[in-house]
Amino acid sequence: MTTYAIANLRVAGYHPDIAEYIERIQGTLDPFNGRFLVHATQHEVIEGSWTGGVVMIEFPSLADAHGWYDSPAYREILHLRTDHIPGDVIFVEGVPEGYEPARTAAAMRAANEGATGQE
Repeated sequence: MTTYAIANLRVAGYHPDIAEYIERIQGTLDPFNGRFLVHATQHEVIEGSWTGGVVMIEFPSLADAHGWYDSPAYREILHLRTDHIPGDVIFVEGVPEGYEPARTAAAMRAANEGATGQE
């Protein structure tokens, strides 16, 4: 299942370590078939709040995402970002081909009816 690494990185000033991190990151992604979908682009907040920037990287699978994040090559450069830019990072699997949200709603209703004994 396609997996996405999504980061909400707080705005930070320039530091040479950040430039080095950006220069080196693609080499850490390549062995795991990771590719940037969103990086250093503008975004518009339409609900809630979102402080900072958005980064989204696609991987073929959750195993590939973990393989990349835990790899010695990425671990070697990770501090170049985390020392200067605080943020939150998650891995999330995509939905399968043909996903139908109405089926999810039906399953939610059925689970709720079973839990409350109501129909």
